[in-house]
Amino acid sequence: MILYIDGDAFPNVLKPILLRAIERFKLKTFAISNQSISIGKSKYITYTIVSAGADEADHRIVEMVAEGDLVITADIPLADRVITKNAHAIDHRGGLFSADNIKQSLAIRNLMQEIRDTGEITKGPTPFSQKDAHKFANKLDQFLTKQKMNHERTTSE
Repeated sequence: MILYIDGDAFPNVLKPILLRAIERFKLKTFAISNQSISIGKSKYITYTIVSAGADEADHRIVEMVAEGDLVITADIPLADRVITKNAHAIDHRGGLFSADNIKQSLAIRNLMQEIRDTGEITKGPTPFSQKDAHKFANKLDQFLTKQKMNHERTTSE
């Protein structure tokens, strides 16, 4: 499994959490963004800067991701594209996108965008909190531990 990080707008508070997981699980990781970011120094992380543009990082991630890989993103349309390729996606607040919930998440996102496009003022997401960081850390650890156990089980058979 390869880890992809949608680096555009990645919360700084999550960087040390993510770096520890990358090191602990020895995850080959690509951090992709349209500007320079740093999760931290690790022999497992490759940083890729794409040209400026609305969805350039997203397009690169979708080009590279394969079945079973994991993408960390808050971008619901990107998560949808990743799920379509039988990969996994976790958002910054610890939500795991899946084939069972991605279409509903996308529909809600699109509905809210339509409402905003009519001029209606919406609240937007709540500010990112320490509770969100804990949920992200827990979900990431659960996911990676489960993947590691599944991998060990299939390679020992």
